[in-house]
Amino acid sequence: MENISNDKKAATMALVMGTLAMLVSFMAWSSVAPLATAFAPKLGFVAGTGAQKVLVAVPVLLGSIMRIPMGILSDRLGGKKVFIALMIFTLIPLVIIPHITSYTAMLWVLLLLGMAGTSFAVAISYVSVWFPAEKQGLALGIAGMGNIGNAVSALILPSIIGPAKHIDHAYNFLIVLIAVFTVIFALTTKEMPTDKNKTLSSALSVAKEKDTWYLSLFYMLTFGSFMAFGNLIPTLIGKGNVNGFVIADNPARVLVIAGFWAAGFSAVATIMRPLGGAIADKILPKKMLMFVFAGVFISTLVLAEGTKNFAILMTGVFLLAVFAGIGNGVVFKMVPYVSKKNTGAVTGFVGAIGGLGGFVYPFVVAGIGNLHISFLVLTGFTIICAIVLWAVFFRGGDTIVKNPRN
Repeated sequence: MENISNDKKAATMALVMGTLAMLVSFMAWSSVAPLATAFAPKLGFVAGTGAQKVLVAVPVLLGSIMRIPMGILSDRLGGKKVFIALMIFTLIPLVIIPHITSYTAMLWVLLLLGMAGTSFAVAISYVSVWFPAEKQGLALGIAGMGNIGNAVSALILPSIIGPAKHIDHAYNFLIVLIAVFTVIFALTTKEMPTDKNKTLSSALSVAKEKDTWYLSLFYMLTFGSFMAFGNLIPTLIGKGNVNGFVIADNPARVLVIAGFWAAGFSAVATIMRPLGGAIADKILPKKMLMFVFAGVFISTLVLAEGTKNFAILMTGVFLLAVFAGIGNGVVFKMVPYVSKKNTGAVTGFVGAIGGLGGFVYPFVVAGIGNLHISFLVLTGFTIICAIVLWAVFFRGGDTIVKNPRN
């Protein structure tokens, strides 16, 4: 795929509109988490239980797995076409969700909503071709800020449904927002160049690259943490009382406050992402990743201690936001070097496995039933990632770190 970094106007529009397209798509993708307790009486489950954690996790599943084919499609057909089709498809579950009264039926529809999460792979594929390698860390970090759609949903959707919990109001808002933006995106962006001769087998060949799997493991920790905690925070504090700390007495107010905490976490992690990418443009990414893993390690220990104290818990949450956000940017600085002609495919693989981390961890929390132990499980996974990074990228030599920019 040719690099078209000399078309600065088109590159700027691709970056801005690609980021915004991911933002509105992520708003839809993450819409269930801040409204989960409002769904409880309608769908017949008890707020704060495992059923709520499952409800929140389900959209993450398809949004992760389908990043692989969506990234490949973007490389082959063009990111603009795929983005437009994706946003139109997202409208379908948004229209259906307010009318569902069955928990099981909701799970099936939320699988469809998960497609909105594939916007990440489409955005990275679409944006990357417009920028030279030495600027891709910052550019892809900015594009990744579309993740802030999680924060926007958590911040505004609880207020939109109001004390009466009119869930339909929130989804009507999302329908109008995405429909209008789809038109704007179609009118203001150019299509990226594509390789019509590219075959599925050549795109899937990135799975044979060891670096694809190393980066996927690291992204499972950083992005998986981002997704898991962004979705879990409203559930963790949505009961209004955490270890004796009263969030609020009014249930409707609790929903809004929980949304603010979740939005704060997502916003901090998202803002840190381009910073991580920009630093990785200047400093060896492997060194940055080891710094990130050390920070995540400390964060998880603080979280484990925070199960006894709300202030410590939130300190751990925001420390994790900082280091996970930086880590997300660093990992995706490295992605284009795996296979420059198949950036969308690599993005799909790395994004899919990273997203699965966000899907699996809520089930770990629900299955263990003990927050202290659940957070220590994340500590253990961080140690594993650090060992792999040290063994392969510091001691080994047969990886993308051979590239002088890495």
